[in-house]
Amino acid sequence: MIALQTLRRLFLGSTVLLLQLPNLAQAETPIAALPVVKPAISCAALTRVDLQAIGGKGSQVVSASETTSNGVTACEVQGTLAPSIGFKVMLPTHTWTQRYLQVGCGGLCGRISLQVGAAEGCAPLNSGGFVLAATDMGHEGMDNSWGNDAQKRADFAHRGVHLTALAAKQLIGAYYGQQPAYAYFTGCSDGGREALIEAQRYPDDFNGIIAGAPALNFLVQNSIYHAWQARANQDGEGKAILVASRLPILHQAVLQQCDALDGQVDGLISDPRACRFDPATVQCKASATDTSDCLSAREVEAARSLYDGPRDPATGERLTIAGPQPGSELAWAGVFVPDSVDQPINSEKMALDVLRNLAFERNPGADYSLADVKFDRSTLDQLRALHPLYDATNPDLSAFADRGGKLILWHGWADQHISPLNTIAYHQAVQVQMGKSKAESFERLYLLPGVYHCGGGEGPSLLDLLTPMMSWVEKGQAPAAIVTLQASSKQAAASEFGAPTNLPGRAAADQKPSMMAPRSVAQDPANDGRTRLVLPYPDVAVYDGKGDVKSADSYVRSPNAVDEKTPQWLGSDFFTPYAPLQR
Repeated sequence: MIALQTLRRLFLGSTVLLLQLPNLAQAETPIAALPVVKPAISCAALTRVDLQAIGGKGSQVVSASETTSNGVTACEVQGTLAPSIGFKVMLPTHTWTQRYLQVGCGGLCGRISLQVGAAEGCAPLNSGGFVLAATDMGHEGMDNSWGNDAQKRADFAHRGVHLTALAAKQLIGAYYGQQPAYAYFTGCSDGGREALIEAQRYPDDFNGIIAGAPALNFLVQNSIYHAWQARANQDGEGKAILVASRLPILHQAVLQQCDALDGQVDGLISDPRACRFDPATVQCKASATDTSDCLSAREVEAARSLYDGPRDPATGERLTIAGPQPGSELAWAGVFVPDSVDQPINSEKMALDVLRNLAFERNPGADYSLADVKFDRSTLDQLRALHPLYDATNPDLSAFADRGGKLILWHGWADQHISPLNTIAYHQAVQVQMGKSKAESFERLYLLPGVYHCGGGEGPSLLDLLTPMMSWVEKGQAPAAIVTLQASSKQAAASEFGAPTNLPGRAAADQKPSMMAPRSVAQDPANDGRTRLVLPYPDVAVYDGKGDVKSADSYVRSPNAVDEKTPQWLGSDFFTPYAPLQR
């Protein structure tokens, strides 16, 4: 547990410091004292609730029955919103404290998961104080032929999450005889995009929104970033150049050059933008006979291309904001760097799923391949037509802010799927659009060193943002520093996105791993349980030089000397206000 002298030593302006750790006394983070409300009708009676006013003809509750998990009994409701949006709502029978939490869905969804991330040790959640809900966003499974249906595209883009919120609130009103006092949304990856879609399109749905590693730049992220990451590491025969067994060479070279830039050698890079790493530093000499600890010229060039990302060949301008950041190398395995030269990679699948089915107004067909992708301005311009449908980059959050909504963004610096510079770019765009003072009144960004996509990695990745969000919404106490906890390899392997696995009312079917989940990486057991302060961007936490290096209590606030604008790229205008497409 963090010593309370941290509260006295770290004074962050006029904002009281919030420390969040599993088992940390919740009294230190005040939330509204809301009494438990019991059901007004039976669980089975919810099958008679009419949802057609929300979803249209055919919308209905399919089933409603009581279930018990982890000591919490809840009424589990499953239903459909026309034409085919599946949803699930878990309504506690004895423990509801008037809060609603909707959970986002990762990847291209197609399943219902009530797995809540970024809420490690959140007492009201673990004790069954929330009604929980989630949706499959209008389709089931991994068959992406649904992208031929304009309605299903809209359901995935924005309609599914919004209508689920409306349906869940109607069911809450029917079951308890009252609406929730507060409504929250949390999600990571595409769930983070969904979170921002809610803030941008439907500002009345939620009081507080937590968006982790958001796929907010959805079309460019999937159609260009992942396509490039797959292609850039292939030779003329389509075989991989760099394979997973070579990544530790690259990673160790990065740490050797950049680990100490933040004043501490701990295997973590506080801000990778300060790391000006050139893979050529580990290139084998021409005369080398032993290449076990160096990279060939072809491997070096492939690594450079992966870091840098694609550029328009005519002008040299960037087609994406950035590639993966230095320090993320071990996480590339299986995503865009295979275990062997002829194994499949996730980046190719993710890119082709979107390119063949979602990215263009007219789908190009099932035979479209990565070889057909032109990495130039024309391809990016083709994505502009549906940018206002799928993307969540609109920085105008006036309606959300004016009604008192609060937004927390978070991202791992070592994210291999989505460069954290996308989230920084959005944070900065909100400040430009809204004004810095206004933006700081309702929005925060946290960046986690050494953390992969939505969790896991070499850095402390377990955190609770839900409790600080409740304190902000319900008590007006803005979040400042948070504490992250190092997950052991066993913990990271046991849960998707590094999220906790002991949430009440979650069925076993909700615990299926996602292809987006980070691969488990062997960690130094000596780091198990270490804690670290993370401050709102752009500030960083630095070691005070005196205390236990593995304790958050030994870190203090420091301005970030690397704070800088994100690079200009050909889609920079995507992060300016636009009218959303409803279709």
